Amino acid sequence: MNYYQEITLLPDAEISLGFLWQSVFQQVHIALVEHKVGANQSAVAVGFPDYRQAKFPLGSKLRLFAQEQMTLEKLDIGQWLTRLEDYVHIKGIKAVPSDVSYVSFFRKQVKSPERVERDMQNKAVLWAEKSGKPLDECLIELEKSKPETLCRLPFVYLHSQQTKQRSPDKSSKFPLFIEMQPQSEEHAGQFDCYGLSTKTNGRQVVATVPYF
Repeated sequence: MNYYQEITLLPDAEISLGFLWQSVFQQVHIALVEHKVGANQSAVAVGFPDYRQAKFPLGSKLRLFAQEQMTLEKLDIGQWLTRLEDYVHIKGIKAVPSDVSYVSFFRKQVKSPERVERDMQNKAVLWAEKSGKPLDECLIELEKSKPETLCRLPFVYLHSQQTKQRSPDKSSKFPLFIEMQPQSEEHAGQFDCYGLSTKTNGRQVVATVPYF
């Protein structure tokens, strides 16, 4: 990634930083979907320079990265954040400095407590039917290997556009957990329409963005 553009979030007494992240990142996601280069594939990546270094876990800065300056110019992120212009400061597009380290930001899938309970119930019913054991006994046994639902990673709340379209009456809000993984060197790869690195074809090494 050779070019970047930095967005600083500016909360005030009425608008919290958490709410601003939700609003800004939702718009960035929509912009990346509109400019996608493949199925859930973006030429623009995101970075969080203050990740876990500030009071708010994601900090107050968001960077957009691209190989070519023209990619960021075409994205024109300012037009997507017009209604938030009093709460963001968008800098001009710059070349990435030469002295940087590299990291990968990717989505961490975490099941909700409700989903975990539902899965356990379904597994217990199937187990009871196959083994002939009482359902309560199967549930107690499965409880021992119950997945952890508490995730301490930084996250931002978003609204699922698909859920909104499929079930307008159902809540579309979900937490997007974001994990950072330091890398020893730069790696090419793919980014999804959240601007996060994706693992393709089972590869453990994922695409990187500059970190400075």
